[in-house]
Amino acid sequence: MSNADDPTDVFEAERPRLVRLAYRMLGSLSEAEDIVQDAWLRWRKVDHASVTSPSSFLSRTVTRLCLDVMKSARARRETYFGTWLPEPVDLSFDQDPQDDLTLTLMLALERLSPLERAAFLLHDVFGVPLDEVAETIEREAAAVRQLASRARKHVQAARPRFPVDPKEGMRIAKAFFEASSTGDVAALRTLLADAVVVRSDGGGKAHAFPQPIAGIDRVIRLYQGMKRKAWIQKAQKLQDLWIDGLPGYFSLEPGGTYQTVALEIEDGLVVGVYFTRNPDKLRRLVDVFGGRAATPTAH
Repeated sequence: MSNADDPTDVFEAERPRLVRLAYRMLGSLSEAEDIVQDAWLRWRKVDHASVTSPSSFLSRTVTRLCLDVMKSARARRETYFGTWLPEPVDLSFDQDPQDDLTLTLMLALERLSPLERAAFLLHDVFGVPLDEVAETIEREAAAVRQLASRARKHVQAARPRFPVDPKEGMRIAKAFFEASSTGDVAALRTLLADAVVVRSDGGGKAHAFPQPIAGIDRVIRLYQGMKRKAWIQKAQKLQDLWIDGLPGYFSLEPGGTYQTVALEIEDGLVVGVYFTRNPDKLRRLVDVFGGRAATPTAH
């Protein structure tokens, strides 16, 4: 690193990439930002003149910190109530066109070991050379190649065959909100694939379905039941979003529950619906968009 380079400027230039890396490792943006802040504190104490590649040094630091956190995170996931979904992040956070990891791919990464996940992300997604990955996770290059290969096979099935066009995706998301929030099950049926699966994450703190709901008939019956109980009336959409590469929205549901909905789309039909209702994962979106909720009119 050149003596003319300001260490703070160097780190801030790397920060967005480091947060993306940590988020992809952990599935939590808040934890990712904590990791990157920890890396900053360590960076301040380094002899910067001895660092030949700040980018490599910082990637290595963040990855190792993430691997430490993942040990406890895995234990927490085992006791997590119901379905776990990554913290929903708007596309504005993820601007790198090379990073095509969607929410569904993030879920596929959850089935990998921490080292497989690190090897795949660093090498396949962030383009880190194999020898640098080996140094980062302290394994031989041949072992890293095997880790990345195994991860690639697991993840391949989750990659979309045909990425959805953004305009078409948002059109379907808007139609889905309209149909689901008004209880129009006939319109909803036209949007869903026969093998659609609904997953919802409440974290034990908001109402959610503890197990996935699979099949169009079961999903339609679910919405018919919600309509009868008036659970889907008066929902307010607060913002259209592109959530982890999937079209969706952020809404305020009856009873004051916030949620995000992300839709996985194939061949023009919804094959996956992902509800995130855990308030711990929605604080950032509530802070940004929660003020858009309409004030109820007194009667």
